[in-house]
Amino acid sequence: MSIKQQIRIPATYMRGGTSKGVFFNLLDLPATAQVPGPARDALLLRVIGSPDVYGKQIDGMGAATSSTSKTVILSPCTQANHDVDYLFGQVSIDKAFVDWSGNCGNLSSAVGAFAITSGLVDSSRIPKNGIAVVRIWQANIKKTIIAHIPITNGQVQELGDFKLDGVTFAAAEIKLEFMNPSAADANMFPTGNLVDKLEVPNIGTFDVTMINAGIPTIFLNAQDLGYTGTELQVHINSDVKALIKLECIRAHGGVRMGLFEHLDDAKTRQHTPKIAFVAPPKDYTSSSGSDVPGDKIDLLVRAMSMGQLHHAMMGTAAVAIGTAAAIPNTLVNIAAGGGALTKVTFGHPSGILTVGAEAHQSDGKWQATKAIMSRSARVLMEGWVRVPDA
Repeated sequence: MSIKQQIRIPATYMRGGTSKGVFFNLLDLPATAQVPGPARDALLLRVIGSPDVYGKQIDGMGAATSSTSKTVILSPCTQANHDVDYLFGQVSIDKAFVDWSGNCGNLSSAVGAFAITSGLVDSSRIPKNGIAVVRIWQANIKKTIIAHIPITNGQVQELGDFKLDGVTFAAAEIKLEFMNPSAADANMFPTGNLVDKLEVPNIGTFDVTMINAGIPTIFLNAQDLGYTGTELQVHINSDVKALIKLECIRAHGGVRMGLFEHLDDAKTRQHTPKIAFVAPPKDYTSSSGSDVPGDKIDLLVRAMSMGQLHHAMMGTAAVAIGTAAAIPNTLVNIAAGGGALTKVTFGHPSGILTVGAEAHQSDGKWQATKAIMSRSARVLMEGWVRVPDA
């Protein structure tokens, strides 16, 4: 019998924000994987270790959570006034598919650094000391992200004293600007309403704010779900009935937003839309055991990712939170106290996060101009990833 050999592919394993993923330069991939399609998906699935019937991704680079089952492909820029193209693939853990429908805001913080060290950013744009401004074209959603990367002695500065709740160790601060994060070709609120009634058969009818900014997101009131907004992963992810209920709400919301034609489509589009629930601020204890005082935050938010409560907050969902908070009378804005809000600090399971956003109305439709937040990123390992030769 013939025995297959493994091939080596240059790769870098990076943390970005509260996520981790395997980063590739497009031109380093096998020729069949340099274009979208089944060959690319099959390669990334094997790299991460999916699909895994045991749900552990033991035979790959994934770590069996939505935050660590991720891949990034960077390539030379195809857009004017940009430095690099960035494509994100969310790899399913137990199913054989890669979801290309949205961005990862957390890993966005690692894109600029990887682009610089990979030689994808023109050297004239990198100071010897200071801040390199990297203009990123997010190819999944066709949006611009501006990353402000600290540089010391001509090299990306990874270490520093910036603390990000959900990440154990401090690192250098990376400021991100998500430009015009709302859908360019449609109303940011797909139904045209700031709040809708969403009827979910056999479950109930819920007030929801459905917004497409950063990533399509369905916001509900925590109280309407029987929650307080202070829940941690252990409270939600161990409750099978709750997970089924929340996924059913997400599927119906996705249809209402026009993202799916049929409810079953949600099974093959796990990355979008997101579902999150909000509540007014109150004291709680984070997953690290630290006390989060209610008077230090504007609201509480918990968000689901790939069928599980996220351990912190997805970066793209933070964009949606900030944008929705900036618009009076959304559920997010109401939970944060109402009024004109250009910045909010919200409590999530791991601690707190601050996000700023600008939004305006034009011809009766809301559009987001910019969302801003700080993250950090660090190279964890670099070299080659090995996969069986197809």
